[in-house]
Amino acid sequence: MSDGRNAAARLPLTGLRVLDLTVARAGPTCVRHLADWGAEVIRIAPPAAEGGDIAGEQDGFDYQNLHRNKRAIQLDLKSPEGKAIFLRLATTADVVIENMRAAVKYRLGVDYASLRAVNPRIVYGSISGFGQDGPYGHRAGVDQIAQGMGGLMSITGIPGHGPVRVGIPIADLTAGNLLALAVMMALFDRQRTGEGRWVHTSLLEAMVFMLDFQASRWLLAQQVAGQAGNDHPTAIPTGVFPTADRPITLAAPSPRMWGRFCDALGKSEWKTKPGWDTRDGRSADRATINAEIAAVTATRPSLHWIEVLDGAGIPCGHINTIDQTFADPQVQHLQMAKPVVHPRLGDQRLVRTPINMSDLSWGIRTPTPDAGQHTDAVLAELGLDAAAIAALRASRVVQ
Repeated sequence: MSDGRNAAARLPLTGLRVLDLTVARAGPTCVRHLADWGAEVIRIAPPAAEGGDIAGEQDGFDYQNLHRNKRAIQLDLKSPEGKAIFLRLATTADVVIENMRAAVKYRLGVDYASLRAVNPRIVYGSISGFGQDGPYGHRAGVDQIAQGMGGLMSITGIPGHGPVRVGIPIADLTAGNLLALAVMMALFDRQRTGEGRWVHTSLLEAMVFMLDFQASRWLLAQQVAGQAGNDHPTAIPTGVFPTADRPITLAAPSPRMWGRFCDALGKSEWKTKPGWDTRDGRSADRATINAEIAAVTATRPSLHWIEVLDGAGIPCGHINTIDQTFADPQVQHLQMAKPVVHPRLGDQRLVRTPINMSDLSWGIRTPTPDAGQHTDAVLAELGLDAAAIAALRASRVVQ
């Protein structure tokens, strides 16, 4: 087949049908995992007149990277005819993913209870901004708001310079990753019970979860973390240090690594310096230790220190810009940029899945489709003839 479905024949999610109602990033991140590993994904967007995808958006780098390995239709869920078609699709599906505001799916009549009534095996995945209910359940949410409300911005950045957002949409991405995991658990459970279930998370829940040890510092020790800049909050030394040409980052906080680190820098006497011979002591004297390390590392080029520290078993590395990251020999070895040919946009490189499975080849089977590219084919699979499809197009139920 020209649509790439034969290429998925040996992938672990082959045979799984997913209806994709997602927008923005968190929901598509979840669906991308499923699509990359063989699921047949039908992306359902509203017709253009109702706010559907426009060429400027769908041709952009972000959209192209999010929606590969899918088929695409445009369907007006607000119309009775469009909703009826969606329910017919739901009877054939295993999974539905959405990330609308919590109340919207109920207004449209495409919530879990409505779909379960026509397909008890459906696994329904949702991402919201703040949860499906509660005092903020009605609110719209985006990544940066979750970063702020979830505590991340208060611990990111240089002390005294105010809160700073992380440079990637970490709440969106984490929520999408977690929902993909939840969907797979629900599908596994369905093998035992024969029934689907509703799984959901939110940007706020994902962000609080990602606080991890910083959260447990508060919950278990009542320590409110602050900004630590490029230093690790508790493990010293871990940070960014100058060299004769470009900065490097390194980590040597454990007793064993600290000893090897001192020897590698030619400063063996640091190992027995009072206060520096314990983790707590090094943490208390962080500024002095960092200054002493910087005075040494600044004397030689970065590659010298990378070789010396790597030889001593000390984690270290360059601080790359994005172009340098993709030029890095290890990143190239890992083939993190995968080629694909788009029929309109030509040769592309997209970020591949970071998941590897033995004896299975990951890949991008098909480029991101244009909005509505597969509408006729999907409707035909439901049994609609050409005249019926033409009538739906004429009434703008589909595009």
